[in-house]
Amino acid sequence: MEKALIEVPTMRRSAGIELISDRIPDETMILTFRHLLEKHELGVEIFDTVKTHLSARCMTMRQGTIVDATLISAPSSTKNKEGKRDPEMHQTKEGNQWYYGMKVHIGVDKDSGLIHSVVNTAANVHDLTPAADLLHGEEEVIYSDAGYQGIAKRTEIAGY
Repeated sequence: MEKALIEVPTMRRSAGIELISDRIPDETMILTFRHLLEKHELGVEIFDTVKTHLSARCMTMRQGTIVDATLISAPSSTKNKEGKRDPEMHQTKEGNQWYYGMKVHIGVDKDSGLIHSVVNTAANVHDLTPAADLLHGEEEVIYSDAGYQGIAKRTEIAGY
């Protein structure tokens, strides 16, 4: 996140950070904020509030969903109070490259491009595992990549 805030202008703009006058939060500050959100269970509440706001303004469509997952790599450092790696993160191999971190799975409305569902998992969780949680149930069509092959055979997807 720290690297993205430094390198990606749209990320800074979204966070309300001016590169010249504002201090970019470092990894420790970002992690402290993440743990604060988790402790008070605010992440889901914030996301639900935004979804409600968009829905009240008819800014969501319900005809189709695009599902996908992406790796969010993190340093595998043990330089923290406990001297251990974050237990929510794991390593996984994609192609010939090893990654350590988490995976974010998203469900996106095919017409508006608005995200309607998000699930975070350890990096080693298969894309299909949280797939049912990415759908709202009113889809006429679901778009996905090869990581979701066999989705129709899953019992939790039956009825979509």
